[in-house]
Amino acid sequence: MWGSLFNFDETMRKRFAKHSMIAGVFFILAGIAGIVYPQMMSLVTLYFIGWILLFAGLVAGYATFMTDRSSWMGWLKSVVLIITGFLLFLLPDSGVAALGLLLAFYFLLDGFSSFGIGFSMPKGKWLWFLNAFFSIVLAVIFLIGWPFTSFWLVGLFVGISLLMDGFVLLGLGASLRSHTEQ
Repeated sequence: MWGSLFNFDETMRKRFAKHSMIAGVFFILAGIAGIVYPQMMSLVTLYFIGWILLFAGLVAGYATFMTDRSSWMGWLKSVVLIITGFLLFLLPDSGVAALGLLLAFYFLLDGFSSFGIGFSMPKGKWLWFLNAFFSIVLAVIFLIGWPFTSFWLVGLFVGISLLMDGFVLLGLGASLRSHTEQ
């Protein structure tokens, strides 16, 4: 998909450039909030994931009830998702530590995938490579201090990642806009 962005027709390119820049601004603002208030961003991230798990558990339970009520695997999945969601709410310190470890792995994967995207982009490669570099550095820093620094590092790193993604989206939108004007 990324390699074909520049093959869109003129209208699609303009629309993508505009919305990429708008999303970039929102990502930057959310990133700044996470950097300024890292503990708050840690809790927001934790509770967001907790709500997603609860919702997914309820949906899985509904699907099991409506399709095959005798499926113990369907019920097990639903119960595990719901319990995990509740545990995040009941034990936020442990939840943030666990989330921190998962985020360290996410940052590693984000870094490697950003390198891959960068290699496939005809323009703006350096922005993806910069994003990849920062994601990998964040993962290494996080793993060094884990679990003791989890409560503020989770929010700080989510904020930094959002900030960097915002700059990438702004840069991509500007690049597409300048490509459109040529």
